[in-house]
Amino acid sequence: MPRRVVITGMGAISALGRNAQEFWDALAAGRSGIAPLEGLPAPLRFANGAQVRGYDPTEYFDPKETDLLDRFAQFGAIAAREAAAHAGISQLLKNDAELRARTAVVTGCCVGGQETEDRQFESLYRDNNPRVPPMTIPRIMGNAAASRISVELGITGPVYNISTACSSSNHAIGNAFWMVRNGAADMAIAGGSEAIFSLGFLKAWEAMRVVSPDTCRPFSKDRRGMILGEGGAMLVLEPLENAQARGARIYAEIAGFGMSSDANHVTQPSSEGPARAMRCALRDAAATPERIGYINAHGTGTPANDPVETAAIRAVFGAHADNLAVSSTKSMHGHALGAAGALEAVATVLALDRHLLPPTANFTVPDPQCDLDVIPNVARQAQVEWAMCNSFAFGGLNAVLVFRRLT
Repeated sequence: MPRRVVITGMGAISALGRNAQEFWDALAAGRSGIAPLEGLPAPLRFANGAQVRGYDPTEYFDPKETDLLDRFAQFGAIAAREAAAHAGISQLLKNDAELRARTAVVTGCCVGGQETEDRQFESLYRDNNPRVPPMTIPRIMGNAAASRISVELGITGPVYNISTACSSSNHAIGNAFWMVRNGAADMAIAGGSEAIFSLGFLKAWEAMRVVSPDTCRPFSKDRRGMILGEGGAMLVLEPLENAQARGARIYAEIAGFGMSSDANHVTQPSSEGPARAMRCALRDAAATPERIGYINAHGTGTPANDPVETAAIRAVFGAHADNLAVSSTKSMHGHALGAAGALEAVATVLALDRHLLPPTANFTVPDPQCDLDVIPNVARQAQVEWAMCNSFAFGGLNAVLVFRRLT
């Protein structure tokens, strides 16, 4: 029989703070982490980003270890440490070899060690330096965060990374959820991390002309594009009965997961694919659309995404769409690409737990094409039992999570 799966721990590092509580405090206050870009050697057409500012890796890692870990992997490990401590499983894993073998780590990351890759290409092609550090490949590989988490916590069960562009973390959390639900694992640490603020990668985004020149205004008529972000977030998933037996604090139940492909266009969004993923997630959760009270939207703030997502929500929820509260927290923590879904999952779980729905920040002008209740600018007190978290990616890949507050 399928097991009910709950979330007992969370960790986060982002432009909004160095831990989950700081992250939540900023969301609750509607405070944006978007600011002028720092540390880049050349100007770009866009000036702002959601960076983890003032970050010093030696506060978290031995200096020798930083040679082995790119910034993105460090973020993933930091978030996982916090999530494990938050759930009270660090010592539990240390003392129980069987549990370590029955625990999974599933991460989402679509870029990998971009900082390392840029630096080595710069050295090779600009400086004509043929010597490449021997640990370059382990620093670049997309599974570096997953592997580091496994090493730190001694986890010997299934450990892997999923790379599906901006849906990576939702795919990771959803697959981990299914593993725990069907008994393939007795616990999982799942989420994602990303660190993308290197010049070469940002120039590629500049060429796409989808990054806002000022800030991110999801669903607002005057929106001008996304704002890129970085960071990491992880969740601890375990069966309800196991969590209850050890007296763990339960923050929410993960009730359903759905995914789909648009099979349409590599960059242009379609409403049919996202709608299909939302319906799949509801069906997996055995929930009717009317149960959902809040959606943490993909909400990138681009001219194309927001009306398409609105149309998909209306196609799935019908008249109930008028009763939904919908917000995009990317307006505060930026679009962290492969880590976006993990940050937004933490935001969604805490919204259920704290009875407070985070706002869509920077909102100015309603758009008739985005005619939803987008919680403009100010968080809202609300007793919501069911919530949805959307991630839609380039390549037309969609992943949707459904959460439920235990009552």
